[in-house]
Amino acid sequence: MATMNIIQAVNDALTLAMRRDPKIVVLGEDVGKFGGVFRATVGLQAEFGDDRVIDTPLAEGGIIGTAIGMAIYGLKPVAEIQFSDFIYPAYDQIVNELAKYRYRSGGEFPCPMVIRTPFGGGIRGGHYHSQSPEAVFAHQAGLVCVAPSNPYDAKGLLLAAIASEDPVMVFEPKRVYRGPDHGTNWSAHPLGEVPAGEYLVPIGKGSIVKALSGQGTAVSLITYGAMVHTCQKAAELAAAEGIDVELIDLRTIVPYDLELIAESGKRTGRVVIANEAPRTCGFATELVTAVQEECFDWLEAPVARVTGWDTPFPYALDHLYMPDPQRVLSALRKAATYR
Repeated sequence: MATMNIIQAVNDALTLAMRRDPKIVVLGEDVGKFGGVFRATVGLQAEFGDDRVIDTPLAEGGIIGTAIGMAIYGLKPVAEIQFSDFIYPAYDQIVNELAKYRYRSGGEFPCPMVIRTPFGGGIRGGHYHSQSPEAVFAHQAGLVCVAPSNPYDAKGLLLAAIASEDPVMVFEPKRVYRGPDHGTNWSAHPLGEVPAGEYLVPIGKGSIVKALSGQGTAVSLITYGAMVHTCQKAAELAAAEGIDVELIDLRTIVPYDLELIAESGKRTGRVVIANEAPRTCGFATELVTAVQEECFDWLEAPVARVTGWDTPFPYALDHLYMPDPQRVLSALRKAATYR
């Protein structure tokens, strides 16, 4: 197995899928000759040609609208939206067309396609390059949303998305695209061994990143994307204080792994949810509700949220906006000591 970062894993997945299936096409702003702003599609146009790796105008609605037409007529498009912040001009196409074609056509047109987009902060990109809009799309029936946190999952989830008969949005954590986050002293190293060849990470199944060791006070910590690495550090700090944490990486936002969440919440009775997006109506709120519905009789403490703030994402203070290990640790302490 090769050691890769997330960008390399995404590129590997696209290369393998396109070699196998000539119906797969990639389109988006700068994805061809330049290889994408983050270089995730580098080398694809040289191998597969500009009729399968298509540089588009700066028009997100046009990118998604074109991809929808391709999908309806038998191709398998993988569209890239350069930053998730730029996806809103395509919002109508995604939620009123793409998400509903299977339903409105009685299953005749399932419209299987993939939308890749980097999300989250940590690159000092300000409010137009740092947002986390996943909850907006998770709310739309008919869309599948996934968010890998590491190279193995990034490749396997993308290949699963390409294989799916549903439209799938892949939210990729740009802060940890290339490995360690050098802007902080706490981010884990999201480099990892990635198998050669194709494999699938099942959509809808989360994973336990850190299992309970039986020491100290048990708390369930649930998150996804780049926040997995933040929470890993918080779990390590908590362990030093005798607070034993079970860390769950959702991997899929919709449909999320309710069974795994409920099993953990019932086992620990204390649950903390973390995400980078703003607090109000963020996806953490959905997870808090799910835990309360499934685990109420087992809960020993209020379900806690650790999130971004209800403000536009700042330019210079992104390290204060994003939850850091100390903020997560504080929530873990409160959950563990609540009586």
